[in-house]
Amino acid sequence: MSGPVVVGVDGSESSFAAVEAAAREARERGLGLRVVHALVWPVTYVLPRPSPGGTSLLGPPPMDPSEAGLRKMAADLVTEAVGRARAVAPDVQVGHAVVSGEPLTVLEAESRAAELVVVGSRGLGGFVGLLAGSTAVHLVAHGQCPVMVVREEPRADGPVLLGVDGSAAGGPAVDFAFATAERRKAPLLALHAWTTWNAPLPAPQDASAAYARLPGALAEEEETLLSEALAGCRARYPDVVVERRVVHGRTREALIGASRSAQLTVVGARGRGGFAGLLLGSVSQAVLHHAHCPVVVVRAPGARH
Repeated sequence: MSGPVVVGVDGSESSFAAVEAAAREARERGLGLRVVHALVWPVTYVLPRPSPGGTSLLGPPPMDPSEAGLRKMAADLVTEAVGRARAVAPDVQVGHAVVSGEPLTVLEAESRAAELVVVGSRGLGGFVGLLAGSTAVHLVAHGQCPVMVVREEPRADGPVLLGVDGSAAGGPAVDFAFATAERRKAPLLALHAWTTWNAPLPAPQDASAAYARLPGALAEEEETLLSEALAGCRARYPDVVVERRVVHGRTREALIGASRSAQLTVVGARGRGGFAGLLLGSVSQAVLHHAHCPVVVVRAPGARH
């Protein structure tokens, strides 16, 4: 049985936009929606209180009225979020929870049983210069399911944009993008960008022969790489209209540019050429910060911790 779509809400307009996007996702998937708010007590803003031993303890005293007020604000926030979700998708079953804890920890735990986690690109308390908040970036790196980061106003039209690098780690992202395009009855734009620096080298007996390709051979190999990466899903999703685009250039610039006309961008967390210790690759981070539509990052199961 599939888990719900989970959305994190903190009262920012970005998080309310995420709630509406999550409600649409839940409706498309035929799943329930779970609205979650992480409640953090602001210990740095309360006066110390004396303990029986004469030392001072941070935090409010038991049954302090201010704690009840904070919890009421959280409950009111979640109630508003649930109302927005039901306005978008009235047939979706919506649950909610206020969970004590730091947002990243709470949402990472929620991701273990979720089909998808949705967050806004920036929440309350974010630094003005950041285009994607720290919670969104860290959740993408540590979440246990695909994570959608809602950026700008989602488009109703345009293709589902898929970044393809041909790596095994990118396979789940290909599956996710095809399934999404089929549910939305949208075309799929599969984009693969390459340069002579990121293209994989063959493994001949003489390593120096790797550089002795005929003119145009490398471009043909990259076309083949894209076709092979899509082949399995094209057979499973025959009704999805696919445009293949191979670009000679930097991956991040190509994806960000193509996202201007897309309704959703889907990428893997890490691809070929990434450093083994990284949970999130540079291309994924660049797309999170600069894409012009919502972004879903799909991590390979073996990369989850």
